[in-house]
Amino acid sequence: MSSPSQEVNQIWTDQCAAAEGIRESFGLENALDYLIGEKLFTFVMASERDPSFAAELPAFLAEIRRIFSDEEIREYLERLERDRFLAPQGEDEEFDDLDEDADEEPLLENPVMGAEELLRFARIRQLLA
Repeated sequence: MSSPSQEVNQIWTDQCAAAEGIRESFGLENALDYLIGEKLFTFVMASERDPSFAAELPAFLAEIRRIFSDEEIREYLERLERDRFLAPQGEDEEFDDLDEDADEEPLLENPVMGAEELLRFARIRQLLA
């Protein structure tokens, strides 16, 4: 039986390996969207509630920095900020619903969720700086 930390480690390790495959097959933007725009956001949210995720966050971030260059990460975060957080409502369909199966309200319709997501983005930006 594996420990919670080992299970969490396996999660981000598998996600990073998948991102490398996505990059090879579908390009840089798709890999960044998957690993940072989707998986890292979810991981950071989980780390806010679960010490096992919080303990693994530095290693996950280090692996993201290994996979992507500083410039690739910086440019992606700038685009994400511009297109997802600063775009007027309805302007950009690309980030309107990263998880189409989610039953959550869009960020702009739920100000609390929007604020939490914006704070999470600011934290991610700081962690990857």
